[in-house]
Amino acid sequence: MKVTVKQDELQHGLAVVSRAVATRSTLPVLGNILIATEEGELRLSATNLEMSLTCWIPAKVTEPGSTTAPARTLADLVSALPGDQVQLVLDVKTQSLNVKSGSSNNDIKCIDAADFPPIPTAGLDGALQLKVGEFRSMIQQVAFAASTDEARPVLMGVLLNVEKDRVTMVAADGFRLSVRKAALASSVSQPINVIIPARALNELARVTGDGDDVINMMVPKGRGQVVFRLKNVQLVAQLIDGTFPDYQQIIPRAYKSRTLVSTAALLKACRQAEIFAREGLNVARLEIREAKGEMKPSEVEISATSEETGKNETVVEASVDGAGLLIAFNVKFLREALEVIHTPNVALETSAANAPGVVKPVGDDEFLHVIMPMHI
Repeated sequence: MKVTVKQDELQHGLAVVSRAVATRSTLPVLGNILIATEEGELRLSATNLEMSLTCWIPAKVTEPGSTTAPARTLADLVSALPGDQVQLVLDVKTQSLNVKSGSSNNDIKCIDAADFPPIPTAGLDGALQLKVGEFRSMIQQVAFAASTDEARPVLMGVLLNVEKDRVTMVAADGFRLSVRKAALASSVSQPINVIIPARALNELARVTGDGDDVINMMVPKGRGQVVFRLKNVQLVAQLIDGTFPDYQQIIPRAYKSRTLVSTAALLKACRQAEIFAREGLNVARLEIREAKGEMKPSEVEISATSEETGKNETVVEASVDGAGLLIAFNVKFLREALEVIHTPNVALETSAANAPGVVKPVGDDEFLHVIMPMHI
């Protein structure tokens, strides 16, 4: 193999795929990145057997070939190279990769590409097409609510359901629930109902942009995998086997009080309360107060107390439709929900101190977030 590539493009490609490198594995090759020539390009791939990332970068291929190089060594070296161009030359017999750029000349010990696990591929025929910017936003609004408890693997994933021309993504961890819906440009012939690891979706969101490009999604039959393909990046993830809980039963059907408040003001108040609440169990009290007179607005007081640090109280103007209420939430959960809401105002729907609260963007019916209350 003899290839010449631009230093910045190689550095970017390595940064993209490095996130899929296995950090703890008994197979040394999983700590490496596959480097292979492919139709006039250089293909970089990494996998931890649960997820794989592949990136294609432009290259001048003098001699085709492939090998696998230690991920950290290669990435750190390329980022420190002095020149604009990088030449990669492989000695097949010794599996030594010569990396030359400017006055820098380096040899890296590699492992034969034949030892690297095969990276799945899938054709684009029948692929579900999603707008990159919108799909990235959907991931950001649900994946954070997925569980990190390995004892409940189903909840470590995001449910993705596609029926006709509607796509729904759902995540829950037993204490909160995030639901995001969107319309598709065209209907699908067969419904899709899969559970995708939240980590894989977060990595997908990281490598995608906010533009109008299209991302292709394929769920090959019988493989238990999902494939996402962009112009020059591919992510393959193992699906989570199991049945996602019936999330519809968790969403309250009615409320007794609806509080409208500035998203930015409530988010700022939650961030202040979290400074004190994090010393304990992240408990923050929300006292929803009705207006005491026609000329006075309603308000919400957010407060948190710590025996060691002190206490915080912030009052935010609001519009309350219904009775006042004192309710407590995990302020970290509330803050994370508010951070992914992009409308100027947000609605908090409540029924009782021991009943779930629902957070909704005002003017956007495609997203909702349910938070279980905490004991006061």
